[in-house]
Amino acid sequence: MTTTCSAPGKIYLFGEHAVVYGKRAIASAINLRTTATVAESDQTTISSLLGTTGIDYMVHPYISRCIESLAVPSVSVRINSEIPVGSGLGSSAAAVIATLGALNTEFRLMMDSAMLAEVGHRIERDVQGAASPTDTAVSTMGGTMMIKPGVSSSRLRLIECNIVIGDTEEFSSTKELVGNVRILHEDYPGVMDSIFDIIDNLSEIGVPLIERRDYRSVGELMNIDHGLLDAIGVGSAKLSRLVCAARDAGAYGAKITGAGGGGCIVALTSDAAADAVASAINDAGGRAIITEASEGGVVGGSKLYEHTGE
Repeated sequence: MTTTCSAPGKIYLFGEHAVVYGKRAIASAINLRTTATVAESDQTTISSLLGTTGIDYMVHPYISRCIESLAVPSVSVRINSEIPVGSGLGSSAAAVIATLGALNTEFRLMMDSAMLAEVGHRIERDVQGAASPTDTAVSTMGGTMMIKPGVSSSRLRLIECNIVIGDTEEFSSTKELVGNVRILHEDYPGVMDSIFDIIDNLSEIGVPLIERRDYRSVGELMNIDHGLLDAIGVGSAKLSRLVCAARDAGAYGAKITGAGGGGCIVALTSDAAADAVASAINDAGGRAIITEASEGGVVGGSKLYEHTGE
């Protein structure tokens, strides 16, 4: 028996890094997906664009942890992804959730969606040292969501405008960047807590704007958030160049998405401006991807994972 599941990547509108410290975040699944195909086998193998290995925490740390944490029999896992690795688009969470979903079905482990998200978060935290629940929750459930760590997550109205990703094509290590922010927080707790409180407030203000589809105002708040992410040291010259190019080309707003340091920016645009924003990002040295929000989370293997919208 072979089982295949896929899970979406995500963008942050607000809250990356701050969510690690218990603050609210708003994120949305996007129509870029990672697929995991698993089958019981004589020996455990993990295959991806990075190569083929057994359990290997240097090459395939997340998938290795998925397999070992569930204590399943020997298995082959094949990962295919539309999501750039180390890009801030939740590539690791999508791979983890797709793999867990496929293993869950293949070995009849009976985990529901909430358990998948919880186990996925634990795996990300084990591998990275620290992680928010946002990426794995959005990858599991899909849609646009408000995340409050340790309290609740709630589904918001799906983002209904164009989303333009700008990829710097520079690898970003979430573990390293989260660690750098932690050191800064230890050195200047009062300053950093104040910044995280403002980011938390942006998420709160953003909810009614999203509900009434006021993406111009959402974009203005995203611009503020980008400045705050720069202030905590996760920006880069190329990220800022892509952000400015997107804004100058008519985006409602643009900012870092994810850990920063490299990876991607995200811009919200009207239908009329999407191509111009994408061209400006390409001209500024990035790689533009025009996409949209995804209502669906992890799918395949079992109807258990299909979101009905009810």
